[in-house]
Amino acid sequence: MQLSLLIVTYLLVVFSLIPLIRHDYWTFRVFEYPRNQKFLLNLILLVAWAWVGDPADSLTMITIGVLILNLAYLFYQLYPYTFLSRKQLMDCRSPNPDRSISLLISNVYQYNRESGKLLHHIEQLKPDLILLAETDYWWADQMKPIHEHYPHQVLQPIDNTYGMLLYSKLKLNEASVKFLVEEGIPSIHAKVALPSGEQIQLYCLHPTPPVPQENPRSTERDKELLMVGTQAKQSKIPVIVAGDMNDVAWSYTTELFLKTSGLLDPRRGRGFYSTFHAKIPILRFPLDHIFCSSDFKLVGMQRLKSINSDHFPMYVKLAYDPQAEVEQKDRELTLDAEDREVVEEKIEADTDSDGKAEPEKNPLRT
Repeated sequence: MQLSLLIVTYLLVVFSLIPLIRHDYWTFRVFEYPRNQKFLLNLILLVAWAWVGDPADSLTMITIGVLILNLAYLFYQLYPYTFLSRKQLMDCRSPNPDRSISLLISNVYQYNRESGKLLHHIEQLKPDLILLAETDYWWADQMKPIHEHYPHQVLQPIDNTYGMLLYSKLKLNEASVKFLVEEGIPSIHAKVALPSGEQIQLYCLHPTPPVPQENPRSTERDKELLMVGTQAKQSKIPVIVAGDMNDVAWSYTTELFLKTSGLLDPRRGRGFYSTFHAKIPILRFPLDHIFCSSDFKLVGMQRLKSINSDHFPMYVKLAYDPQAEVEQKDRELTLDAEDREVVEEKIEADTDSDGKAEPEKNPLRT
């Protein structure tokens, strides 16, 4: 019994520390995902050792000490996403309707053939923007009922599980589909006109995950995120970045992205809002994100009910407030010299793709 506990305990500690190795190969990066699961397992093992361990045995006491240190380490990493932490993005109590924008994002799972639940969410919430990932031509056809209310569109259906559809009630300017890092992996870039006439820069992303069946390295994902983070930092207008990032909120790369872009994460100080895997409760991670610049405040955020996909949809409503930038400036994460060097290395990293944009497969409708 104690031997089994000992093996499981030290395997957990190793799995907790592996992400400290900054290697792009999937066997290192994948262990960043189940951080809350590792925390719960650590807690269970600590109770188990306290129950069956012998206080007179030095190995038992060392192991308990190691588990306490590991628990503290994991809690330190999860703390920013608990209600105990300060909210990174402040609440807005009285939003100006002309300066508000709501988004519904959803990875629909390309092989899901049940569109009714998603359409029901859209009908109930009436978001200003709808971003759908993993959309093939079947999904593009299923969304025709919303065209009347969402006349501004950027449609890039692809049957490789990386298609992307953007629908907007608000006018889109300078809208384009780009293939920043990998062929067949699109991102949507557009300026969104608020009812007030002010414009917002929107980036919609869905990079590949570091898993063997998709991409054995995180190089391409990290590069795309940090390229967009750099563009967001240089933007002269407010910024929103949304999509299935295939990266957890607490990962090293996501933190680098927030530091590089200066954007804020509405999850911080509010909870995990885990969106994947919708059908396996014990294995859920926050992979679908909506980040924004510090001149926004949060009106509301919710994880929506299942649409028969492996991801839950997310809904966020934001209020643009230029004065908020002053109030929230100290909440932005900042790059130090070491971080900046890592960002430059990741952006300049060689990838399997030549990085050139491929021709658009579908005419844009805006």
